[in-house]
Amino acid sequence: MIVPVVLAGGSGTRLWPLSRELYPKQLINMYNRHTMLQNTVLRLNKMEETGPPLIVCNDVHRFMTAEQLHRIQVVPHAIILEPDAKNTAPAIALAAVKLMERQQDPMMLVLPADHRIDNIPAFHKGIQAGRDLADAGYLITFGIEPVTPETGYGYIQKGAAMGDSACHIKRFVEKPDMQTALNYMRSKNYCWNSGMFMFKTSAILSELETHTPDMVDICRQAVAKGNQDLDFFRVDRDLFEQVLSDSIDYAVMEKTDKGVMVFLDAGWNDLGSFDALWQTETKDQNANVLKGDVLTHDVNDSYINAQSRLVTAVGLDSVVVVETKDAVLVSPRNRVQDVKQIVNQLKAGQRRESSTHAKVYRPWGDYETIDQSHRYQVKRITVKPGAKLSLQKHFHRAEHWTVVSGSAIVTRGNEQVLLKEDESTYIPLGTVHRLENPGKIPLELIEVQSGPYLGEDDIVRLDDVYGRQQENCCKSVKNI
Repeated sequence: MIVPVVLAGGSGTRLWPLSRELYPKQLINMYNRHTMLQNTVLRLNKMEETGPPLIVCNDVHRFMTAEQLHRIQVVPHAIILEPDAKNTAPAIALAAVKLMERQQDPMMLVLPADHRIDNIPAFHKGIQAGRDLADAGYLITFGIEPVTPETGYGYIQKGAAMGDSACHIKRFVEKPDMQTALNYMRSKNYCWNSGMFMFKTSAILSELETHTPDMVDICRQAVAKGNQDLDFFRVDRDLFEQVLSDSIDYAVMEKTDKGVMVFLDAGWNDLGSFDALWQTETKDQNANVLKGDVLTHDVNDSYINAQSRLVTAVGLDSVVVVETKDAVLVSPRNRVQDVKQIVNQLKAGQRRESSTHAKVYRPWGDYETIDQSHRYQVKRITVKPGAKLSLQKHFHRAEHWTVVSGSAIVTRGNEQVLLKEDESTYIPLGTVHRLENPGKIPLELIEVQSGPYLGEDDIVRLDDVYGRQQENCCKSVKNI
């Protein structure tokens, strides 16, 4: 049995402002109607002897991850929550320990959740070639033959051949400069490091125990002291925080004598930058990729993405323009790897744009700020059918709710009222309240907040059906 282990904990900073810390690229539909996480799972359909996926994701993405799997009718083997991102080696160790709980030894197929693969039959063929070698005890990584001199990828140098489709691994190489990348491509002796792996669970655990025994020991304890929380498995936070961050490349693959690279030619791209999106998308007659409401004149070789309004451009060559409701990015196409420097500036300035979009997603639905100024803020709130917000109160703000569509059950102090379209209610400062959608269609309402402080950390949560803890809600916008 092959168990896909999907690593879905990344932040995708090089695709800001589309991808942000609380809504990263793996949860976004970047190139078709499905999100990248959904595409990762769906491309395994019809592959023989493949079981439900095991997902490893960040705690703050848990509800969106579960919801996206539900929408494609996938029931996962498990969703393991990482309290903190510790790179790929601890994530794989957690998955391996969890899988061995059932006293079996499944084949692990480790897949990042943010790759694009266009040739699915070739992908399946490559996986089968990897399985045959993994059955013999090898640790498999999948290498991509370079077609351009990419500086954003790691590389693997080929060792002794193992037939036509695989070879031993000579060494791993960090992301090179342009001239080195060009030399690698011309030599035909290097592959891009795809970040995908395949091995028996017992085999990777054995190698982890040999090369990083402390990591495996801590992960075993963190799983043993973990607990099931709704659809999620929470590892012990205090224990997992002791794990050193490390990639599986450094921790194992560069040290083991069992590493083998299988060549994969399946239209792979990790979509790690806007230039990668330009390379993989369909272009117009001027080699432009245009998304949304875009008008151009004398523009060539460019990527322009309009998310919320008309974007126009004149006389541009090889640029990237990305517009969202609260941010605009403009960059030469050959400088988009530096977008992360902007994200670093946003974080240093504690700007919310580094982590959240104008629309913020919650397990019950979403909200979007549509206007704000001194002492007031206006939001559009959407609540999914059957969902309810936490029972809560605020110390610094009052709220006025007006139903736009659907119906709402409002708890206000000791009373409950049913609101329908065009009806409204007022929640005074300090009043315990809750909003619930009893209907079969989404509930949409306009919320007007007023008061001296309107931050999202002004909340006291008294009860919550999603198990979100009160001790977190006043410390971070992530958990509200």
